[in-house]
Amino acid sequence: MTETLHAPARSYGAHSPLAYLLNLAGEAAQVSDQEQREEAETAVIHHLSRSYPYSLAQAIDVMAWQGYPAVRGPRGVICEASAVAWLDGGLWLHHTVRSIESDGALDVLTLIVPCTCGRGYTDITLDSEDMLMELLTELRPTHGQSVHNGALLDCAIVPAAAQIIDL
Repeated sequence: MTETLHAPARSYGAHSPLAYLLNLAGEAAQVSDQEQREEAETAVIHHLSRSYPYSLAQAIDVMAWQGYPAVRGPRGVICEASAVAWLDGGLWLHHTVRSIESDGALDVLTLIVPCTCGRGYTDITLDSEDMLMELLTELRPTHGQSVHNGALLDCAIVPAAAQIIDL
């Protein structure tokens, strides 16, 4: 015996305040890709002005940031919306805002550095302007490249995008 499920009947009027509010909530839940891109770009600009006012906020033009929408798979969000800026010499900055239950949200800024082996990148999560300055001091002798140590797995060879995200 096959049973058919039916949606429950609406117990409120089509033009009631509740109908208006529920429609408003439905529209708010559908953030467009363009809105996600713009929000990601705005978030990184605010983060740099607060946390990196004397370095990154001065060095990187606000128009250099390219926002990307969240990537979704059948099980939900795989990657949060983010913004990326090209620094030149193979270096990139990647920023995203991660939702964390205990604190609400956390800015995550990552410097992506090419390896001296030429086959991969090292990603370094930055937590302060002081850390950035220390890291840049270390990268200066190699002209912005991470020193490859063959004994350690210190760089990751970048696979094709389809291999990175298992949709």
